[in-house]
Amino acid sequence: MKILKIQTLRGPNYWSIRRHKLIVMRLDLENLADKPTNQIPGFYQGLVETLPSLVEHHCSPGCRGGFLSRVQTGTMMGHAIEHVALELQQLAGMRADFGRTRETSTPGVYQVVFEYLEEQAGRYAARAAVRLCQSIVDTGRYPQSELEQDIKDLKDLWAEAALGPSTETIVKEAEARGIPWLQLPARAMIQLGYGIYSKRVQATLTDCTGILGVELACDKEGTKTMLRTAGVPVPRGTVIRYLDELDEAIEEVGGFPIVIKPLDGNHGRGITISITSKEQAEEAYDAASAASKTHSVIVERYYTGRDHRVLVVNGKLVAVAERVPAHVVGNGVSTIEELIAETNRDPNRGVGHANILTRIEVDRTSLQLLENKGYTLKTVLPKGEVCYLRATANLSTGGIAIDRTDEIHPENIWLAQRVAKIIGLDICGMDVVTPDISRPLREVGGVIVEVNAAPGFRMHVCPSQGLPRNVAAPVIDMLFPPGTPSRVPILAVTGTNGKTTTTRLLAHIYKQTGRTVGYTTTDGIYIGDYLVEKGDNTGPQSAGLILRDPTVEVAVLETARGGILRSGLAFDTCNVGVVLNVSADHLGIGDIDTIEQMAAVKSVLAEAVMPTGYAVLNADDPLVAAMAKKVKALVAYFSMNPDNPLLREHTRKGGLAAVYENGYLSILKGDWTLRIEQAVNVPLTLEGRAPFQIANALAACLAAYSQGVSIDDIRAALDSFTASVSQTPGRMNLFNLGTFHVLLDYAHNAASYEAVGSFVRNWPGERIGVVGGPGDRRDEDFVALGKLSAEIFDRIIVKEDYDNRGRARGDAAKFICEGIALAKPESRYEVILDETLAINTALDGSAPGSLVVILPETVSGALRLIEARNPIPDKNSLPSVAPALPVPDSVPSSVSNAV
Repeated sequence: MKILKIQTLRGPNYWSIRRHKLIVMRLDLENLADKPTNQIPGFYQGLVETLPSLVEHHCSPGCRGGFLSRVQTGTMMGHAIEHVALELQQLAGMRADFGRTRETSTPGVYQVVFEYLEEQAGRYAARAAVRLCQSIVDTGRYPQSELEQDIKDLKDLWAEAALGPSTETIVKEAEARGIPWLQLPARAMIQLGYGIYSKRVQATLTDCTGILGVELACDKEGTKTMLRTAGVPVPRGTVIRYLDELDEAIEEVGGFPIVIKPLDGNHGRGITISITSKEQAEEAYDAASAASKTHSVIVERYYTGRDHRVLVVNGKLVAVAERVPAHVVGNGVSTIEELIAETNRDPNRGVGHANILTRIEVDRTSLQLLENKGYTLKTVLPKGEVCYLRATANLSTGGIAIDRTDEIHPENIWLAQRVAKIIGLDICGMDVVTPDISRPLREVGGVIVEVNAAPGFRMHVCPSQGLPRNVAAPVIDMLFPPGTPSRVPILAVTGTNGKTTTTRLLAHIYKQTGRTVGYTTTDGIYIGDYLVEKGDNTGPQSAGLILRDPTVEVAVLETARGGILRSGLAFDTCNVGVVLNVSADHLGIGDIDTIEQMAAVKSVLAEAVMPTGYAVLNADDPLVAAMAKKVKALVAYFSMNPDNPLLREHTRKGGLAAVYENGYLSILKGDWTLRIEQAVNVPLTLEGRAPFQIANALAACLAAYSQGVSIDDIRAALDSFTASVSQTPGRMNLFNLGTFHVLLDYAHNAASYEAVGSFVRNWPGERIGVVGGPGDRRDEDFVALGKLSAEIFDRIIVKEDYDNRGRARGDAAKFICEGIALAKPESRYEVILDETLAINTALDGSAPGSLVVILPETVSGALRLIEARNPIPDKNSLPSVAPALPVPDSVPSSVSNAV
């Protein structure tokens, strides 16, 4: 078997709208192409012995053992690999259960699709599944050592990529509320929400957290000074930088017992408590100095009592946990070393913060504590005796947490909330030592030992004992108070042709509302009036740039086929999904071989619209109109035909629509008609002579109106939007060169040729076409372009793109010429492969009154050649004899109440 390609999908996609995280592996079964699993000797037995847990895969039979029964009776190898990839992830602790396997149009080549939780782990699982199945095919087995290594590698990948426990808690709460989130590329930051409504978090620091509060909390002595002067009980202590200051510091805090800790430490590193001798103090000083960035050390009076973490969010106490240091409990039989090993076998314990509990590791502090009690690791503890292995109660060093939220005294709640305000932290963790948290600190000699910025949530969310607390909820309430939006409006546009023009017009409409619009097109990414990045930017990466930008108030996103197939959509849902049309372009690419499959790709956008949003569909295109059956959103149709039966039935039921009627672009709502503007007055439509531009305008107007944009704003946008280089580069750009005209358009498929032709056919003079097409299209597609060229143009120059996309030079032109000859053998045509030479030849040889139509590979290059000839800046440069579109005789009765 051979893996041809592995792709990672991250959003709604061709395979699933709901399952966003999918691996798509294109797999050539090679010599197994004609061998179902029941014809491969030993495969079933080898698979069951290697992965007996596959019995839990129900598959299509819908029962336990269903998948294995398929293997036993015979299924194709691609299907087996799909399930193995899922199971390997399951064994590594990643729940993944969705999969699909389909044969492509290439015999023996399959698309194996399965779910993943972590991207790199998913890709690893794909390769490992092929390797495992191939080994069983070849030898009847897969070595246990290799399986164990695969699972270990998958676990490592999962652990490396996993969000920290605090971040994960916040993200899950956001997801539960429908708030989208994105990982940002720097400093482990997470963005919650889109555009101007977005907020950022880094662990439990938020963009509401003040830098002064963080700096003060990191300065432990400064914090203590601020609290002491505010009347808050804190430990007596002092800061030293040199060992020879230690004796004086001990005397200053009142003598032994003491605590020594680094001035700027964290996670309990370098802390020694309950120090009772000069020798212990000197050793503790060395440890604290080594853990301090400034080598400054705090010497404090040691206060006895229980260690508590008190969490305050947005000025309100939300959780309290008692933290118990790492320890073991004797059973009268096992050594301390054996008890530690037994404790670490708890599946909740692991290395790092991603686990509920942390493994207990023996270090200098552990050995010192044992030595103080006269113990070693080989000591057998009496039954019931507790032996502490850490001086501090941090979970990161193996401690446990007991929830005490319901026990804290009201006065202590008041004090904690006051401390958070004094230090200036929106999310504040306080370390409180007190014999009894249910009594006021002042009564029992309790103290606030530390105040922490970015406190961990793990002890509150997953306490070892007591009730878990949803501490992320108040964080989300703070960032997104009830009623506050988290999403900017997202309006996405797809289709075979017209996407860029419709996207640009829709963005222009929204600009009339005064909002900052971020939009993506085939020629660049724009925010407001400025170009952010030039080039073809119609995929999810470009859309992500817009959604991450904190200045964007509305996102208008051109959404191309390629991005949907490569990565899925960049967003989980949108407010409006516009599908303009579906025609035979890009077929044979990406295993999309039929126009029906292409419609399914485009349908992803319509199906991703939120239930309260609108799928804006072309009622004149049967493949697009049929998408209404799949969508969960509201549907709005647009049509060039006021008598379209689907449109009339839809509006009869009160539905929303847009139509070209009586020469007007109009919005229909039930029996009402809202006329926007006459087509002849809309510059984009070239005085109403470009029907496909009227259709594009209808779609844009309908999308905007569905979201509450006023008719006045829509009309103003139509009046000021032109088919010009500045607003629609390469889309029906008409130039007056004095004695003749030039039309520049990025038409590159049969439907777009036909659309351009609907305008060109009405030209009164000679029509000259410079034609070609992308090299990765099918032979029959080029023949179709040739036929259309013969029907549209009087004279044709056939050129080729500079990038032939793997096709031999001259091959595409040959098939275009074949189409020309088939349609009109008498046609005048010549082949000039070089695009620049072809364009200049057409411009040099044009007769007065003629129209040269250039369909280029690169719009910018063709523009330079045209502009070098100094076109006349004439807004209304159309010959007056070119007829406009016919106007229907009457308004249909369903929309007779015109407004």
